[in-house]
Amino acid sequence: MTDRDQPVPVEDTEKRSLDLRSMTAARVSLGRFGAGQPTKVQLAFLMDHARAREAVWSGMDRHGLSQRLKSMGLGAIEVASLAEDRGTYVRRPDLGRQLSGPSVDLLRSVRPESGDIFDVVIVVADGLSSNGVEINATPLIEALQTRLKELNLSLAPIVLAENARVALADPVGEALGAKLSIILIGERPGLSAADSLGAYVTYEPRSGTPDSRRNCISNIRDGGMSIASAADAITALVKAMMQTGISGVALRDAAALLG
Repeated sequence: MTDRDQPVPVEDTEKRSLDLRSMTAARVSLGRFGAGQPTKVQLAFLMDHARAREAVWSGMDRHGLSQRLKSMGLGAIEVASLAEDRGTYVRRPDLGRQLSGPSVDLLRSVRPESGDIFDVVIVVADGLSSNGVEINATPLIEALQTRLKELNLSLAPIVLAENARVALADPVGEALGAKLSIILIGERPGLSAADSLGAYVTYEPRSGTPDSRRNCISNIRDGGMSIASAADAITALVKAMMQTGISGVALRDAAALLG
């Protein structure tokens, strides 16, 4: 019998399971009780599932966000997509990509009368996790505000978008006449994380812009990408886009830019 054929001692198996769980937040090495899972594992699953559902179906606190932005010296504009309620938003992604008529008019009304255009507009969208927005959006905007100022880029009022998909940043940027859009959006929750934020950066946002012209920074949360690292990566993308006039697959990824 070779060493490979030898049975693995129970204590070694348990040690490997513990080591595996320490390396990931994913649901691994759950154990079993007879033919099923241990009770505590099943209860944890039900709790995580409930948190994920809550993240999807809860609305974004736009008033609270607006007040926090105001304390940072930033103005905020509230807009909505064509998805009139949360149920429609979940069933009709296409409506979440389009601005309502009144929202378009509102954004056009705040364009500078001088004819100058904003360099950057930041859109905060509920997406599929209001929890991710509530926890991560404000500190990320604070970090970005400082970095964008160092690049001498003008920032439009922050746009708070309800029932929004990623592509909603295109008509927002178009209505404001912004050179570049950054949308911070709650990411689809999983059973190990229901508070993740994503950032999508697009140069020359216009209605109908394909996804291939966006650059994404994902998994911004405690336990994922830190706020500081995300702000650095987004700033690197913004700087490169302003220099080259391109975004998306034609642009090097953020990690290469930071290197």
